[in-house]
Amino acid sequence: TILPRHVSENPGTGEAIPLVSDTHKSSDFIRFLKILDLKYPAQDTIRVILDNHSAHTSKETKSFLDSMPEGRFEFVFTPKHGSWLNMIESFFGKMTKQMLCGIRVKSKQELIDRIYLYFKEINADPVIYHWKYKMDEITV
Repeated sequence: TILPRHVSENPGTGEAIPLVSDTHKSSDFIRFLKILDLKYPAQDTIRVILDNHSAHTSKETKSFLDSMPEGRFEFVFTPKHGSWLNMIESFFGKMTKQMLCGIRVKSKQELIDRIYLYFKEINADPVIYHWKYKMDEITV
């Protein structure tokens, strides 16, 4: 299945950053982290909310993180069976209803192009998420 396997949604700007792939391997996740690393200023900490997929904690991923400056990435893992806590899961549901439901495509590339076009369109008029909590007040 071709889907955006990794999406970052910046709550401050509403921008969604996708990586579409047909696998969900450590190398895909690392490629996504590299996209985020290039996107944000070097002094920023990039906080990523993740599910407990093995690609997020693999040896390959840990090795990549060890090569990054300390504190560059901070991972927050949702509890098992707690996907509803992850804003991206809601985003995927919305995308499925708005864009993927009932479409027919002639090729894998057409589907990939449509998914990226969807992200381009929503990023043209992003919705800023108003988080009610301060990160420093949340205990993990």
